[in-house]
Amino acid sequence: MPEAPPTRILLADDHHLVRRGVRLILESEPDLTVVAEAGDGAEAVEAARAHQPDLAVLDISMPRMTGLQAARELSRTQPELHILILTMYDNEQYFFEALAAGASGYVLKSVADRDLVEACRATMRDEPFIYPGAVNALIRNYLARLQDGHAPPHRAITDREEEILKLVAEGHTSQEIADLLVISPKTVERHRANLLQKLGLKDRLELTRYAIRVGLIEP
Repeated sequence: MPEAPPTRILLADDHHLVRRGVRLILESEPDLTVVAEAGDGAEAVEAARAHQPDLAVLDISMPRMTGLQAARELSRTQPELHILILTMYDNEQYFFEALAAGASGYVLKSVADRDLVEACRATMRDEPFIYPGAVNALIRNYLARLQDGHAPPHRAITDREEEILKLVAEGHTSQEIADLLVISPKTVERHRANLLQKLGLKDRLELTRYAIRVGLIEP
């Protein structure tokens, strides 16, 4: 019986050294091969379209478009693509958002050498993968929230508002954002006004601080 071809992987992280290290981990295994790399979420979406990989391994905090934003877009446009989040954030909210965005697994960079290969294989078997140390805490916190009458965390803003928030915080003008998202500058301004109102903020500086606080951009 012929061997199955290796899993074709897209690797997205804005740090070249991280990508190189992760690539070495993955390509030391005969059943895994990296066919494309990307330095931000938007590049990841384009690379996935061009290379049609089996699995996308996405960092969360990247320029232009985060890994979570890219995961949502890829889940919508390439539903057969498996998605794995590789992150430095040991964060419950990010974990739930990753699942909601369509990811099948969540791996910490600090233990990537231990967990990443198995996470890739589990994801390709359509099995969820959560780094082992988080499972008990996640279940305990989730059950405690339900017992207190709280639903799982909801996001305060829409996907489109999040896209615009990130681009505003990165310093893009309304016209530049309009060109990137193929919408009118007036629509950008309306979304920005909605963001300020929803979040109780008053200007671009406060939007930028909020974007840093929630992990959309790095300080």
